[in-house]
Amino acid sequence: QVQLVESGGGLVQPGESLRLSCVASGSIFSLYAMGWYRQSPGKQREVVAVWRQEGSTTYADSVKGRFTISRDGAKNTVYLQMNNLKPEDTAIYYCNADLRRLQWSTRSDFWGQGTQVTVSS
Repeated sequence: QVQLVESGGGLVQPGESLRLSCVASGSIFSLYAMGWYRQSPGKQREVVAVWRQEGSTTYADSVKGRFTISRDGAKNTVYLQMNNLKPEDTAIYYCNADLRRLQWSTRSDFWGQGTQVTVSS
């Protein structure tokens, strides 16, 4: 199996920073992408930032210039550095991995359990 474990969430004031981490463990034959998504009460889950194996990254318009996604390949870990946080960034943040567990497995999505980020004065 594959496990994604997030950490780094918390309560901060507007303008402050947080760094989220997500560690992927288990059987991973090929990792195609890792990303961060978020969901606020009453809203659909939305993409925040995605790192892809070919080296490209994408960001939601609302976080461009403030958030940075990065990956440590040796540790199968993806980070989300969040600067200048705003109240509207408050949400549960979920880690996602697009991968193939074994050589003959189908490509699948895996999700972490989520970590709460609250931005409030």
